[in-house]
Amino acid sequence: MRTLTNEYDVRGPWSLATSRRFWEGFTPAALAPQAADSLSTVFRVEADWSWADTEVTQQDGSAVVTVRGDGDLDAAAAQVTRFLCLDVDAERWPDVGGRDPVIADAQRQLPGLRPCGFHSPYEAAAWAVLSQRVRIVQAARLRTGIIDEVGDEGAFPSPRRLRSADLDLPGRKSEYLRAVADAALAGALDTVTLRAVDAEEAKLRVQQIKGIGPFAAELVVLRGANVPDAVPAHEHRLEAEITERYGEDATLDEVSLAWRPFRTWACVLLRAMREDRTHETG
Repeated sequence: MRTLTNEYDVRGPWSLATSRRFWEGFTPAALAPQAADSLSTVFRVEADWSWADTEVTQQDGSAVVTVRGDGDLDAAAAQVTRFLCLDVDAERWPDVGGRDPVIADAQRQLPGLRPCGFHSPYEAAAWAVLSQRVRIVQAARLRTGIIDEVGDEGAFPSPRRLRSADLDLPGRKSEYLRAVADAALAGALDTVTLRAVDAEEAKLRVQQIKGIGPFAAELVVLRGANVPDAVPAHEHRLEAEITERYGEDATLDEVSLAWRPFRTWACVLLRAMREDRTHETG
């Protein structure tokens, strides 16, 4: 087991504490409550599907990322910056609040929040399959059961192990999880690759995976790959929040024009505000 520690400059607002609290309430892959000055999690490294764990701390405008594992630790550390959105230059993020008072209010209430929660598009796609046609809390139990049965040290199983596992799951979920695993092994769920193309093109590519429809593809691209500037077309709770905050005639496409180049971030912020207010989860 080897250890690597890197320090990264974070450009723009970021609060480790706010992001950690958000992730602790993120039902699809919630963190256990942690110490106030760090964030720890275990995950699969996209570069080689090895197991790794990380501890992240904040020092003023920098993130100190320590990763431990037997695989590609440089890739693991870089992946941590991606799933915490620390690799995004957010110096212009406050400007969005300057253009939109609704977002400004959300930024004040959740200062320094950056989207986080899924370690990779692979894990987001697996969640999308598990959460189809069942309640979110049931899907979370299914995910925990898979980790307990075939995962490693609390990490979701590697694609190769997932595709060979004999899992007792409702409906066609086992079949669809094998398709997700095959896609991950083929490189179709790689974060860097999905970010390198237009978000709409990335969604179309992900929809080629059996069991992944339009809604699931949006989850994989916007929240799994953490593409910073895209708008979901199938988020009914977000649409309800837009109506409540901006008025009956407002549409997401219209109001989101002021959010560029951080439309995904603004959407996540509004969803987080709604969940805090209404106690929705997921």
